[in-house]
Amino acid sequence: MPLKVRLRNKNLLNAGGLNFKMEIKKERVNCMRAKWLRIFSLALTVILIVGTLAACGTKQKDTGTTTQNTGTTENSGKQQGGETTTETKAGMEGWKPFEKNVTIKIPVYDRGVEGLPPVDNNYWTKWIQQNFGDKYNITVTFEPIPRNDVMTKYALLIAAKETPTILMEYDYPKVSQWASEGAMREISLDEFAKVAPTYYQAMVDNDLLQYTSIGGKTYFVCAVRPYAATEYKWVNFYRMDWLRKVGYDHVPTNIEEEIDALTKIKEAGLTDIEPMSLKLPTANYQANLFREFPLDEKEWAMHAGIDVAALPWEPVKKAIKKDNLYWHLGLVTKEFELNDDATERANFIAGKLYSYGGYMASYVDWLDAFYKNNPDAELAIGTVLYDDKGNITFDITDGIPSERSNTPFGMVIGFSSIASDDQLKAAWMYLEWMKQDDVLHTMQYGIEGIHYTEYDEYGYPVLKDMTGMEERLGYNDNKDYWCVVVESKERDTIEDSIAAIAPKNLPQDFTQDMIDMYYVKAEKYERGWIYPDPIFTVTIESMNEYRASLLSLFQEFYTKLVKCDPDEFDALYEELSKQYLEAGYQEIMDEKLAAYEAGNSTRLPEKSRK
Repeated sequence: MPLKVRLRNKNLLNAGGLNFKMEIKKERVNCMRAKWLRIFSLALTVILIVGTLAACGTKQKDTGTTTQNTGTTENSGKQQGGETTTETKAGMEGWKPFEKNVTIKIPVYDRGVEGLPPVDNNYWTKWIQQNFGDKYNITVTFEPIPRNDVMTKYALLIAAKETPTILMEYDYPKVSQWASEGAMREISLDEFAKVAPTYYQAMVDNDLLQYTSIGGKTYFVCAVRPYAATEYKWVNFYRMDWLRKVGYDHVPTNIEEEIDALTKIKEAGLTDIEPMSLKLPTANYQANLFREFPLDEKEWAMHAGIDVAALPWEPVKKAIKKDNLYWHLGLVTKEFELNDDATERANFIAGKLYSYGGYMASYVDWLDAFYKNNPDAELAIGTVLYDDKGNITFDITDGIPSERSNTPFGMVIGFSSIASDDQLKAAWMYLEWMKQDDVLHTMQYGIEGIHYTEYDEYGYPVLKDMTGMEERLGYNDNKDYWCVVVESKERDTIEDSIAAIAPKNLPQDFTQDMIDMYYVKAEKYERGWIYPDPIFTVTIESMNEYRASLLSLFQEFYTKLVKCDPDEFDALYEELSKQYLEAGYQEIMDEKLAAYEAGNSTRLPEKSRK
């Protein structure tokens, strides 16, 4: 369990005694005057105390509530400018429309999905404006962020001084870079809690306050990520009908089986292209399968992460060597450097690929299209192994099947340094409004009578097929809008939560399969095989400096290594790794290690480290 940290900002009010010296003259008249002054002062003090108590009693009677403790003893009636104002209620009860219209801009991922309206102008952006913006005299606009090129888009916005009011990303090093570059403003969590108490309390309840600061300065608020260590929303699908045709009754569980199955699929002519898709890697080249277990914590601190690929690390070498083997066997895309997400998806929909994966929702467009093109196909999502006693077990032929845990937070959200105070408050109001149960329910399920008329056995809406209709939900049930508060739909149990995002209206129901795979991950987690990347509480400057250039270099070197003669692999790997270290990776390793040794990073769970 991570250390539970609650950040508090205590203002200690030190009362100092005042010594008054009076020279009392001998004249009787002055003695009498002093006596009457003391009597008058005492009477005035009594009047003030009684009046204060009466006022406090009236206030308590009027509000009938207890103000939430946000970790400060500062008078909540005092604003940042020091002007004393009437105390207002925390949260939405205390909100009033802005006197002058305030415009805020919210980033939203543009995933380039065909058939969906523009992410910055659609039924749901208008619904947000009508139900939130108009009520508080706020104009809500949206900034499309290409999902496959987030950093470039933000870099352009920052350079042009056109950053949206909110800047957000899942990856902590990315948002820390924006903060270090001056693109984000510092914030007060105490002030945030007054405007958005529901959102703030969710951070407290999920131990997320420890991730709101970097370098001793507070920049961020964090969305909640349920079941962070046992991610169940991403699912890989496999052509089970192909496997049956080549003699398999299960999805292969080790490399030898997979090579055998893919070779037979290719020889049987079940596809006219390579059965497995391979693309240029991103910086998120994890190679978890090939890591020694338990882990050396210093190696983990230096190399683990999704922002810069760890080419010189032995597990990465082994992973690329596997890709080299598959490439020379003709099992993966020959010209993979020209391959992309759109081509991969199109090939799977056309029935030409053995596997493909993505995030699940009640409606998944590419799964729907796949079954329309391949009505007799059968898909599977993996093999669950059990021992003689019915307990989950694992094939460890190739090593411990470890995985990366997600971070305990979802979106990490900062606020533009060029935003005005009113824009900052309006953005906080937007987050708190989106956090409300009724708003979140509507954003995730739609409106009764339009998006659903029936309920499932758990009492949740059954969404209608609204393909092509203006009112349809956006990608993944509007997730790219409500991800500012939570990372996935939440229900009372994990089974119900998975049922909420299991794709509907398909020839196959994958709900139980997804539940089974969740419990496989839960067992891995219990064994320590699922663990997070390190999170640094100081900026790793060298990572910001070399991230882009090292990604380009890694892709170049990866291509050479995958396509080289297997007999030349080891020598070439040593040569390219040395160049990679000299190009900046050595500096990143050194800076990460120094931060780790100084106590400025998280630590591995005890059951995962040596």
